[in-house]
Amino acid sequence: MKIFKRILLLVVLLLMVAAGYYSYAFYSFANNISHKSDNAKGTGGGSLIPSTIKDKGDKYTPPKWEGKQRVNILLLGGDSRGMVKNELPRSDSIMLASIDPVTKKAYLFSILRDTYVKIPGEGEDRINTAITTGGPNLAMKTVSDLLGIPVQYYVYTDFKGFIALIDAVGGIDIDVEKDMKYSDSEDDHVYDINLKKGQQHLDGKTALQYVRFRHDALSDFSRTERQRKFLTAVASKMQSTSSLIKLPRILNAIDPYIDTNLSVTDMLKLGSLGYEAKADGIISSQLPPTDLLVEKNIRGASVITADRLKLQQYIKNLFAGTAEADTGPTKPSASPSPTPKSGKK
Repeated sequence: MKIFKRILLLVVLLLMVAAGYYSYAFYSFANNISHKSDNAKGTGGGSLIPSTIKDKGDKYTPPKWEGKQRVNILLLGGDSRGMVKNELPRSDSIMLASIDPVTKKAYLFSILRDTYVKIPGEGEDRINTAITTGGPNLAMKTVSDLLGIPVQYYVYTDFKGFIALIDAVGGIDIDVEKDMKYSDSEDDHVYDINLKKGQQHLDGKTALQYVRFRHDALSDFSRTERQRKFLTAVASKMQSTSSLIKLPRILNAIDPYIDTNLSVTDMLKLGSLGYEAKADGIISSQLPPTDLLVEKNIRGASVITADRLKLQQYIKNLFAGTAEADTGPTKPSASPSPTPKSGKK
């Protein structure tokens, strides 16, 4: 009986130590990245967003989330290759995660980066330029105005952050739907793409190849669909026991490459909510949906437009369960898919 009590006491002590360690790791991570905006020491410990750009968007203060209403988080991916000091790239990927804390239903939207919109205070342009002129706050305001929903938070990262995350979780198993090959001499072939069709275990670098590839008939439409598919797989793995065990190491790995307006308290609430919203139930959709988007040529540039009121009604219907998610075109349209004339591929 004494031996049993000692073993039980030891187990309790180990659990307490583990809980303390995990709590400290999470708090340290959350506290660090939530204060990056307050110092600008560079990637190693400062904000990834230059203060000169972030300051311009300060007047667009995002609404507060009280924990009971729907929460919307803008996920921004930047391609910082070739950028000089105090320069911020256009958003290479724009996604919106939306979770209802009551139903625990989660949605993952990919917003086509060539969508032509009104950018508050800046006129009309592609939506991926909003962050370059007013930082994440302006990007959130632009997306909010377009979709008709409040956007409370943002998370920004770049190629390095994406690679670090995937390597930290141990890679992702994914069915690569086709051979993917692309060579780019501008970066000394560091970001070349060479993947084979079939079930693959992707590490950080090969995962980046998968989500970046867009050299096929459907261009950015297919790419955004792949990104939603891949991030859903990442979310599922993050909820696994093995990833929870490795959580301190995962947080430490991505810490230098994340910029966000989430506070420590926000992260704790969202972490709990995100775990409850099961990854296999995530509804993903392209925005604008195929039946609403119109391809146009404006000032010599191929862009995408959509009726804003119809798009906002589509979002409402989707949340209400009366509209179907759109995973994008399944075959090439009559007119070629727009291809950006500027920015990295």
